[in-house]
Amino acid sequence: MTSSDAPAEKLRTITRLAYGTGELGPAMAGSTMIFFQFVFLTNTAGLNAAYAGTVLLIGKIWDAVNDPLIGWLSDRTRSPWGRRLPWITASALPFALFFLLQWIVPGFVSQQNQLGLFAYYSLVSLVFNSCYTGLILPHNALTAELSHDYDERSRITASRMAFSLGGSVGGLLLALAVFKGLAHASSAVQFACLGLSVAAFAIVAVACCLTGIWRTVRAKERQREANLASQPRARHMPFPEQLKVVFANGPFLIVCGIYLFSWMAMQFTASILTLYVESCMGLPRDEGSLLALTVQGTALVLIPVWGWLSVRVGKKPVYFYGMIFWLAAQCGLLFLHRGQTGLLFLLGFIAGFGISVCYLIPNAMLPDTIEYDELRTGQRREGIFYGFFVFLQKVALALGTFVVGQALAAAGYISHGAGQVAPVQPESALTAIRIAIGPLPAVALIIGMICAWKFPITKAKHIEILRELAERKRVQTDS
Repeated sequence: MTSSDAPAEKLRTITRLAYGTGELGPAMAGSTMIFFQFVFLTNTAGLNAAYAGTVLLIGKIWDAVNDPLIGWLSDRTRSPWGRRLPWITASALPFALFFLLQWIVPGFVSQQNQLGLFAYYSLVSLVFNSCYTGLILPHNALTAELSHDYDERSRITASRMAFSLGGSVGGLLLALAVFKGLAHASSAVQFACLGLSVAAFAIVAVACCLTGIWRTVRAKERQREANLASQPRARHMPFPEQLKVVFANGPFLIVCGIYLFSWMAMQFTASILTLYVESCMGLPRDEGSLLALTVQGTALVLIPVWGWLSVRVGKKPVYFYGMIFWLAAQCGLLFLHRGQTGLLFLLGFIAGFGISVCYLIPNAMLPDTIEYDELRTGQRREGIFYGFFVFLQKVALALGTFVVGQALAAAGYISHGAGQVAPVQPESALTAIRIAIGPLPAVALIIGMICAWKFPITKAKHIEILRELAERKRVQTDS
């Protein structure tokens, strides 16, 4: 029986749901780190803003670099449990432990010892990001291995992304609950409890995931090993050759520009949001959590709406619609003053319209560029393009926080440790915060819009590409 004649490999609903729970821990960790890690390092651990931005830069760059390494090791793992399960199992506890350690103020290093604090948080970040990749990358690889059926893979992916987005929002809800519930505790206690809560939730979620998929994955691995001898060995493409493939695809490079600058704008805003709420608006930290939840919740709800609209008017127009909302919100934040809390949340709601598009449209454009490459070269190489795409996201997150940290340090921002009275920030630091949450993301968004304007694959062009690919395959089949 050929693969095309094989019956559909439909998984049980409980298996798909169990697989999706594996995304919860990493998604919750990711959302809390994006919105709160920079403010924790500066205003609780007492780390200089420039050092804090560099810690996050080091962690994210290593997170991007270790993806191909751990992917390579995962592909070559041999064990009675298969290739992916050992990595997920072994990474879960260290992932939770080192996530927690990122939110602990080390008692053995004084705040005056800035290099000691920098070394501690850099080391913890490096180990955590290794564990993060060891957990999430093999888990994501299981999407293609749990089923070879086209429609079933779509259902598996939908389950995984639903849990991922739910985890992102859940992390912000958990932060809001911790900050409100421990409002009278020190910021060190608040952040330690947040880290412990997310870590514990991640362990439970991974345990549920492994319990639900263990037998299915083991069965798929035995089937794969039985078929391995009859399959041709895939040629490994050297990294320089992969780069040639990437840089030869003009539309893909344009999508990368859209993605890079959109995510950079998001990271500029997210890393400075809590400082903006506290220092410029005079609001408590839990209001910052609620604002972040407003933005992310709006983005989550609107994804299907923008998806529906993109089918009808095209991806490029939808991207511009979303960016207009987002630009308006970022410009509005620049001019807000204390007491305008209602307007602050209204602008957060409006920003969610654009951030939703940032999640959706570049990811929807990417497959079009892969088919463009297939038409040019006759080969379909999703792995190379998706790998580079994820790498860019991590670079954007790293650069966004690093730039903000360096700007605040240059503007004289005063960091302070847990339990200390928050200092009155100099006017230069407040101005830098406003620039970082207004004009800086706006410039990145405008550059992303220029890239989108140049994207050549319209809906009509894509239909033409698909028609030519279908005709090529028909000719090959007939011959």
